[in-house]
Amino acid sequence: MISPLLTDLYQLTMAYGYWKLNMHDREAVFQLIFRRNPFRGNYAVACGLADVVDFLKNWRFSAAELAYLATLTAANGEALFPAEFLTYLAQLAFRCDIDAIPEGTVVFPHEPLVRITGPLLQAQLIESTLLNIVNFQTLIATKSSRVCQAAQGESVLEFGMRRAQGPNGALAASRAAYVGGCEATSNVLAGMLYDIPVRGTHAHSWVTAFADEMSAFEAYAAVMPQNCVLLVDTYDTLTGVQHAIEIGKKLHARGSKLLGIRLDSGDLAELSKKARKLLDDAGFIDTKIVASNSLDEYAIRRLREQGAQISVWGVGTSLATAYDQPALDGVYKLSALRDAEGQWQYKLKLSEQAVKISNPGIYQVRRFFQNGQQVADVMYDVELGIPVEPELTSLADPATTKKLTSHDASVDLLQPVFRQGKLVYPAESIHVMRQRAMQQVSAFVDVYPTAEYAVGLEKSLGELKQKLIHDVSINLKKIT
Repeated sequence: MISPLLTDLYQLTMAYGYWKLNMHDREAVFQLIFRRNPFRGNYAVACGLADVVDFLKNWRFSAAELAYLATLTAANGEALFPAEFLTYLAQLAFRCDIDAIPEGTVVFPHEPLVRITGPLLQAQLIESTLLNIVNFQTLIATKSSRVCQAAQGESVLEFGMRRAQGPNGALAASRAAYVGGCEATSNVLAGMLYDIPVRGTHAHSWVTAFADEMSAFEAYAAVMPQNCVLLVDTYDTLTGVQHAIEIGKKLHARGSKLLGIRLDSGDLAELSKKARKLLDDAGFIDTKIVASNSLDEYAIRRLREQGAQISVWGVGTSLATAYDQPALDGVYKLSALRDAEGQWQYKLKLSEQAVKISNPGIYQVRRFFQNGQQVADVMYDVELGIPVEPELTSLADPATTKKLTSHDASVDLLQPVFRQGKLVYPAESIHVMRQRAMQQVSAFVDVYPTAEYAVGLEKSLGELKQKLIHDVSINLKKIT
């Protein structure tokens, strides 16, 4: 269970301010988005919703947490939060509406992965935790999908626990990697918690713990006859392959078989070719070659281009840490707030960088299809609605619009998860999420291997955004 104190201090100081000014119960809408596709790619894979649900189902301030907040002091030494505010927090029960895109869905910049509607104070207090969960897991699920695409249908195993960012990071990474397409993980606790298949061989220490390699292999085959994958590069790789073949013959005679060998160093392309020939010549055509050692999607692609005879890829550090891009550019922005009269006031944040200008409104994402293939995503305001043939306004260039006429189906991506704090979203198997991700990514990259996908605002929302930008700019000029 995640504590509500897993947050930034400013969330609590703002919450106190809203309460002090009697703004805390005003209805607000926040959107959780990311601004750029990770890894210089052209898509991402939504992930983390199940952990968001677990967090919000149990969201409540405990006596111990409130006692800690009572010890915090301001610069003058006085209590940072008065007792009356802490009493209010003690009685607080979660009552927001949450809408989210299902895990495993292919998503794009500026689309809300999660939309939060509810009391301003509550929606503010959950910001940091939601970003922590969704940003990291979406990043890792996306990396996993890229690695699996590079493997072109061959098995990918997540081996990254030992270099992940702490125990919680390792668990989240294993979960997200599986959603993104990995077949299994080496992380046994993740296997238990999330129903992920677990896989593993043995380490070099097993081999060096015995007098010689043959003794080590014989002992491992004796204790793991039905799960025998041998690490062959402790001393000399090709000699290790020959030793593994000898063990394989003994296993066969006892009614078992050598499932695989693992290569963990050296020229993986050349060694795998030579190992494959040795195995095939000895009759072990079904014995798989597993490779590890600093792999990522780029290394896997290069090895395949070199004709490597590898059928299982063990990917560790680069996957569990998102080594080449350690953070997703995800943000949480207020997009609408009811005023004292109960009318919606649409909000946006200005910036000199166009990519950082937020979108106003209470918006949904509608995905359009033609012959089963997605063709465009349109963000529209639920109050303004969307026409049957919407006009898409470019996010990069608001003057550029495109009418969508070539489509025969559509679906709204954000689905109800909580209503007034009550969970309404049916629990989904992680295997369903993984299958969704694999199907959607495969279909997407077949049509858009590198090209940018069309995502924009519905014309009326785009016009509203430009009006708000103009109005805010005019007000700024009056002030200055």
